[in-house]
Amino acid sequence: MGCRKKEPTIAKIHVRDSSNQSVVGARVVLYGQSTTNQPASVVLFDTTISNSSGEAVFNFDDVYQLGQAGVAVLNIDVTLGTLTGQGIIKVEQETTSEETVFIQ
Repeated sequence: MGCRKKEPTIAKIHVRDSSNQSVVGARVVLYGQSTTNQPASVVLFDTTISNSSGEAVFNFDDVYQLGQAGVAVLNIDVTLGTLTGQGIIKVEQETTSEETVFIQ
């Protein structure tokens, strides 16, 4: 036995347009609602901007505790001007979870 180092828990969203081209500078919001009877409480909310590769990268190392099962199923909202897109990503612990969202 011993202490093992936990691996990074990353969510990577690939933002594409209707022509399947990478979209730079889109606002990507990840959020999850509580599954309790208090729907007003959002347990997780994070925003970033897609980079030059059209990727929005979120690090959940501070959310995931070693030994915890799973992480979260999160809603994805993407906006750039009048273009919007939605998706869902299942973030697994200690791995890079990826999802593609098309905006139109």
